[in-house]
Amino acid sequence: MQDPDNHATDHADRLRRLDRLRQPMVVRLGVLLGGFCLLLLCLHGWSLWASRQHQLEQTGISTANMARALASHAERSIKIGGGILSEIVERAEHDSLEGESGERIHQRMQAIVAHTPELQEVFIYGPDGTRLASSLPKLVRGNNADRPYFQYHKTHTDLGVLVGKPIYSRSSGVLAVPLSRRINRPDGSFGGVAMASLKLQFFGKFYDSFDVGPTGTILLALDDGTLLYRRPFKESMVGSSIAEGPVYQLYKKHGPVGTAMLVSRIDGVERLYSYRHLDGFPMIVATAQAKSEILAGWWVAVIKMSCVVLFAVAVLAWGGKRMIGQLRVREALEDELRRARASLEVHNVSLRVLADSDGLTGLANRRRFEETLATEHERARRSRRPFSLIMTDVDFFKKYNDRYGHVAGDACLRLVARAIASGPHRPADLAARYGGEEFAVILPDTDLDGARAVAEKIRAAVEALAIPHADSPTGFVTLSLGVYTGHAAIDGSDVPSDWVAAADGMLYQAKAGGRNRLAARARMAVAA
Repeated sequence: MQDPDNHATDHADRLRRLDRLRQPMVVRLGVLLGGFCLLLLCLHGWSLWASRQHQLEQTGISTANMARALASHAERSIKIGGGILSEIVERAEHDSLEGESGERIHQRMQAIVAHTPELQEVFIYGPDGTRLASSLPKLVRGNNADRPYFQYHKTHTDLGVLVGKPIYSRSSGVLAVPLSRRINRPDGSFGGVAMASLKLQFFGKFYDSFDVGPTGTILLALDDGTLLYRRPFKESMVGSSIAEGPVYQLYKKHGPVGTAMLVSRIDGVERLYSYRHLDGFPMIVATAQAKSEILAGWWVAVIKMSCVVLFAVAVLAWGGKRMIGQLRVREALEDELRRARASLEVHNVSLRVLADSDGLTGLANRRRFEETLATEHERARRSRRPFSLIMTDVDFFKKYNDRYGHVAGDACLRLVARAIASGPHRPADLAARYGGEEFAVILPDTDLDGARAVAEKIRAAVEALAIPHADSPTGFVTLSLGVYTGHAAIDGSDVPSDWVAAADGMLYQAKAGGRNRLAARARMAVAA
C-alpha cells in the first residue's frame, strides 16, 4: 500500500511541473496573440493604403475621361465657328456687301447666330477695320483695326482660324472669345477680316453639367497660358495668365495629355488635375477634383474599418470567440467598398462614351463619322461644292487574324490607322474607323482628282509599311479603296447614307479588280 505522504508529494510535484509547462504556453500564446494583432494592424494599414491608391487611380481615370469629353466639346465648338467663318469669308470674297446682296448676308448672319448657341456675334470688317456687316439687328458702324486679331490677319497671309484672347464686345459689352479669318481680295491682297465670337457662358453652362465636387474646377486656356474660363467663374480672372501655374507647367513638361496631383496657385487647394490639349487648336482644357473630396469617402471607410480592427484586437485580448463575427463585419465593409468601386467604374464608362475617338486606333469613331458626314453633306448641299468620301478596308484581314492572331491583328490595325491618318491633311478632313477592319475618310470641298490623290497616298503608305501577310498574294498587308465624289442634291433627293453606299460599291469594285488598288466614281452636280 502506497504511503499517503508520498502520494501527496507526487501530486505536488505534478502540479509544479504543470505550472512550469503552463508558463511558457501562456507566454507563447501571448506572443502569438500579440503577433497576430500586429499582423492584423499591418494588414489593415496596407489595405487602407491600397484602397487609397485605388481611389486616386480611379478618380484619375475619371478626370482624364472628363478632360477628353471637355476637349471634344471645345473642338466641336471651334470647328462650328470655323465652318461658319468659312461660309462668311466665301460670301465676303465673292458677293457684294451692299444692296440686296448685303442684306442677304446680313440676314444669313442673323440666322446663323440665332441657331448657333455657341455664337455671340458675327462681323465682317473691311481692310481699314471698318465694320461692313454684322449679325446685329442693325449695322452700327465702328472700327476694329486696333484689335489684335485684326492686326494679325493684316500682317499674316495664312487662311486658318485664329483663336484670340477674350475681349469685351464693343457692340454688346459681352465678354467672348474671338474666332477670326482673313479675307482676301481677288489679287490675294488683304481684304478685311471675318470674326465670330464664342460665348463664355456657353462653355460655362456645359461645364456646370459635370460633377467635380464643391471645390473642383474646370478651366479652358490658350496655349500661351491666357485663361478663357475657370469654374467657379469669376469674370475678373478671364484673360489672366496661368503660365506660371502648375497645370501649364505640367503641360509644358509632359506634352498634350497628363494627370497629376497639384496645388493651385489661385486658391492653394490640392487637386487631382487632368488636362488635354485640343487637336488642331491652340487651347488646353483641364478638370480637377479636390484631394480632400476624393478621399472623403475613403476617410469614412478608414474610420469605420479602423474601429472594426481595434474592436477585433480588443476582442482577441479577451479571447478568439468574436473573431469570426469581426471577419464577417470586415467582409461586409469590403463588399461595400467593392460596390463603391464598381459604381465608380460604371461612371468612368459613361464618361468614355462621350469621347469621339476609337479606342483601338485613335481615329474618329463611327458616331463621330456619321455626325461629320451629315454636317459636311448638308454644307456641300448649301455651297454646291464637290464632296468626296473614301471607304477602305484591309485586304484578307480575316486570314491575317486567323494566321497571326487577334493581338497581331489589333497591332496591324493600329499601324494601318496611322497610315490612313497621314493621307488627309486639312482641318476639315476626317479619318475614321467605320467598323472592324473598315475605315472611312471624309474630304469636304474635294474633287475626284484630289480624292484619288489622297486615296493613292493612303494605299501607298500602307503598302510601304511592308507588314508581312503570308495569305495575301502580295505577301504584305494592303488596302482596297473605294472613292466617290459628287455634289449633294440641291433638291435633297439623296441622304448621307447614299454616299456611303456609293463609296462602298467602289470599294467592292476595287476588291473585284484584284485588291491593293482603288476604284473611283464621280457624280455630276444636280441643277437647282
